[in-house]
Amino acid sequence: MNFLHVLKEAWTSIAANRMRSFLTILGIIIGVGAVIALLAIGQGAQASIAGQIESIGTNVLYVMPGNIMEDITNPQKLTLSDVSNLSNRARAPHIARVAPVLFSSTTITYGNDTLSTNVTGSTPDIQQILNLEIQEGSFFTETQQSARASVIVIGPRAAERLTGKSTGVVGTVLRINGHPFRVVGVTKPKGGNQFSSPDYMIYMPISSMQMRVKSSAGSEEVDYIIVQAQDSQSMTLAIQETREIMRSSHRLTPRQPDDFTITNQEDFLSIANSITQILTIMLSGIGGISLLVGGIGIMNMMLVTVTERTREIGLRKALGARKSDILLQFLTESAMLSLIGGVIGIAFGWGLSSLVGLIAANSGAPLAPVIGVSSILLATLFSAAVGVFFGWYPARRAANLQPVEALRYE
Repeated sequence: MNFLHVLKEAWTSIAANRMRSFLTILGIIIGVGAVIALLAIGQGAQASIAGQIESIGTNVLYVMPGNIMEDITNPQKLTLSDVSNLSNRARAPHIARVAPVLFSSTTITYGNDTLSTNVTGSTPDIQQILNLEIQEGSFFTETQQSARASVIVIGPRAAERLTGKSTGVVGTVLRINGHPFRVVGVTKPKGGNQFSSPDYMIYMPISSMQMRVKSSAGSEEVDYIIVQAQDSQSMTLAIQETREIMRSSHRLTPRQPDDFTITNQEDFLSIANSITQILTIMLSGIGGISLLVGGIGIMNMMLVTVTERTREIGLRKALGARKSDILLQFLTESAMLSLIGGVIGIAFGWGLSSLVGLIAANSGAPLAPVIGVSSILLATLFSAAVGVFFGWYPARRAANLQPVEALRYE
């Protein structure tokens, strides 16, 4: 039997029962669409996270209190003395800049408008370390840091949420914890969501943070320390110098484990990618269940089709059709059904992921879903394979019908 003729027969059978065929492949459409959309969104999220992390630079590392590899209770706090020791160029020639960080999630008010966001207290060096570009005004200065000035640098999205505009806000007075702060600068937009993007961040002198936000004036403690190596090639030596200085500063003996943790951008990127991949796989499993349901639906429909076409099968066999011809006919029809569902599902997944990307962009968290050729090919082949797998039993049943018994069927 000519394969083109087989394809034509399969298409004719499917087209003759359009509504039933559509309802049958609905599970395939939903399953493939969900998998395509989730893979695209997951890959887009990975690219977005990588872009945000890499925009800071590959020569930045973070010193956190406590050792995540050791069970240390009440770890020693990080202090401004640690920052001073790390800033000693004689002891750390491969370290370019060091910035202490105090961090707080708080509420900012402007008139009747409020915004819950993150406030970072640090020194002016944090601007160069985090590559914070200023689009209006300037960053706070060492003089303002020493004077504990009530000044802030604000992200453009935070400014827009509070004042209705992202520019022209220098000189505006906002209230943080009831204290007035004057805006001296606005950073350039970088993108991202409200919980991770610098666009929503507020930066102020650490001395002002201690006095007016944390109520810890005179305290030496900081939440973490950011260290910038001279360049990406110096990272290994900078990490080594940081570790040696921190152990010396904390007076740890050679037998004692570190009571701090050093991480860099690659660590954050690796963790973020792992989390994204796990979530994508878990959610794609839900789409896989829809594919399974769709496959069962195809098998049920093909069994009904075999029953309805019993006399036709008997007549074909009586006229000389072989078992392999009947088997090929019904397998082709099943695979074509599933393949049509897969193609529609790919289009559905592309549209769904594009919609999610549009919503994310409008919410200030740019996300460009990535639909790779490999994903499309995999979805196409997998949907066809589902059709063949679930169509095998009905096709075998049709091929094994006896011509005499089939012709007697009413």
